[in-house]
Amino acid sequence: MKLKLVIAFLALMSTVVFVVRATTPADISGTWQFSVDLDSGGHGDPTFVFKQDKEILTGTYDGPLGQYNVTGTVKDNKAVFGFEFTNEDQKHKATYTGTVESATRMTGSLEITDGPNGKWTATKK
Repeated sequence: MKLKLVIAFLALMSTVVFVVRATTPADISGTWQFSVDLDSGGHGDPTFVFKQDKEILTGTYDGPLGQYNVTGTVKDNKAVFGFEFTNEDQKHKATYTGTVESATRMTGSLEITDGPNGKWTATKK
């Protein structure tokens, strides 16, 4: 009887641990080096520095477009973040959507309003 109770308890605890891990967002705080390839043929290697508080993401972008403050969210292993910038007197928004593949690697896509889109990979420094 005790053995069955112990097995049932362990099975329940492993389920609880899985549920907690599945609902906790990946933590991407820190400095990340991006490699961005635009559909138009352009390429850039911006640096992002992220600070994360649960699902809320803030930080900075430093790259070919200049330096900007970044905002976004992280839910489970999905991250969405970006910033607004001005180019040739027109306002644009760069939105990065990605998947956190590990503690040191992300991949995703970039969408720029009225501009080229692209794909990116990122490595944590």
